[in-house]
Amino acid sequence: MNRILVPTDFSDQAENALKVAAMLAKKHGAEIYLLHMMEIPLQQTDQGKVRSDIPEALFFMQLAQKRFKTLIEQDYLQGITVHDIVKADITFNEINESCKEFNIDIIIMGSHGATGMMEMFVGSNAEKVVRNSEVPVLVIKNEHQSFEVSDFVFASDFEHDNKETYKQAVKFAKAFGSKIHLLLVITSSNFMTSYEAKSKIDDFISGETYDNYTITIHNDNFVEQGILNFSKDINADLIGISTHGRQGIAHFFNGSISEDLVNHANRPVITFKI
Repeated sequence: MNRILVPTDFSDQAENALKVAAMLAKKHGAEIYLLHMMEIPLQQTDQGKVRSDIPEALFFMQLAQKRFKTLIEQDYLQGITVHDIVKADITFNEINESCKEFNIDIIIMGSHGATGMMEMFVGSNAEKVVRNSEVPVLVIKNEHQSFEVSDFVFASDFEHDNKETYKQAVKFAKAFGSKIHLLLVITSSNFMTSYEAKSKIDDFISGETYDNYTITIHNDNFVEQGILNFSKDINADLIGISTHGRQGIAHFFNGSISEDLVNHANRPVITFKI
């Protein structure tokens, strides 16, 4: 974990994510790339460079730089290399391209939580970050005085296309010394016996060397509710899920787990792209 991207709209929720990013940066010696995106009209010069002479655009650029300066001077960022970036476009592609440009290892972003994946940028772009990002996305809901991950729930259907995301989760767990709670939620629509479920998980993790884990087969009415209930029962520090990047935030299993999992969880959620 060497390079952390933190999208910001300078809200309290974005700063909560930045504070967590700062803790991780100090722990791992990482750099933070603080990204602000805004919609300003641009024009092409004769030399092929993109610029804007519009006063309103200049005002908002200057305002962003002022906010960056105030933010970077906060005590919790002292001693950390922070790169401030302004992108003059409010699209997911800018975040994706920034990840490639700066070789980002993880995105840490804020969310308002229960009221939905609130619009950090415009429309559903925050959702698109989680859905489509090639790198893990850690969604932070609340302010954390410290960010420790002792109990890490990894919820999956334990199909083999999730193997790579499990390896990413293990890498994250090793960095924190976490116990991984492997969770398979059984509902009436995806019923299997406890023996079948246990065998499926055992087969899934065969060959892996990480031994700090538990296995839980949990029965519930809905998969997302089962994840939330189990995570609450053990007071988990983090929920991990896999994403296909197809139709919404948490599309693992054969059906779809709606963004309600991210929206309604009071604890942090990390997503890994299949």
